Amino acid sequence: MTLPIPLRRAANRAVQTEAGALIDPAATRAQPKPQLRRYEVSSLLPNGDIAETRHIAPALPIFEDAFCAFTRGSMVETESGAISVEDLLPGDRILTRDGESQPLIWKGSTTLVPGRPGPQGRNLRLTRIMADSFGMQRPMSCVIAGPSARILHTPSHLRAVSGGLQILTPVREFQDGMNIVETAPPTPVELFHICLPRHAVIRVAGLEFETYHPGANAARHISHTMRNVYLDLFPHISQLGDFGELAYARAGDGDHDALMA
Repeated sequence: MTLPIPLRRAANRAVQTEAGALIDPAATRAQPKPQLRRYEVSSLLPNGDIAETRHIAPALPIFEDAFCAFTRGSMVETESGAISVEDLLPGDRILTRDGESQPLIWKGSTTLVPGRPGPQGRNLRLTRIMADSFGMQRPMSCVIAGPSARILHTPSHLRAVSGGLQILTPVREFQDGMNIVETAPPTPVELFHICLPRHAVIRVAGLEFETYHPGANAARHISHTMRNVYLDLFPHISQLGDFGELAYARAGDGDHDALMA
């Protein structure tokens, strides 16, 4: 009698099948899975209406950075005076450093726990900036900034590579343990970011922060599949290039995104 499958191959298959059946389901559930986060978006539609949407998307750096610049109570200068970031509405005109104003076209928010490490151990802690840390009324009162906030100011340790330019620098680069300190509340904190039609520098409590822009190298940090998920968060654009050029040189995470801007 001729066997359809050699005995050795049949034995190997039996061993593989048995091994697969003995996999511990608990071990399978314990394998790391991509962390998701809820993001809330308010955007200005072409007809002037305001759209409010909620999204579930990955907790990847490029996603989180779009929402984690300002804490509740951060006072943004507008044509109507200083307004808390949580009270801003799409269509409000935001004053920029160059003396003009631009309409707010997008505001995003999310909630995180700064005292808990983010995915892959990423530091999501806040930075507390005491009044007058950068000079008289800069800021006018205590400001608590999120992990993705950048200020138009060059710290001493970056002046050699900035070429004498003022660059947009992550707030954590200014932490000195005295006037500017890291803080990590163990409770949930709501964070915000905003977009204008063009990347700009705005004043928040007297300090000059940037509006949101993913950076000149954004395409290098996101896959083609994730790019579509990311772009869905921004109804006013259809591709990364629609964010336009950076208004000022910007220090990135390790690179200088824009000494070419």
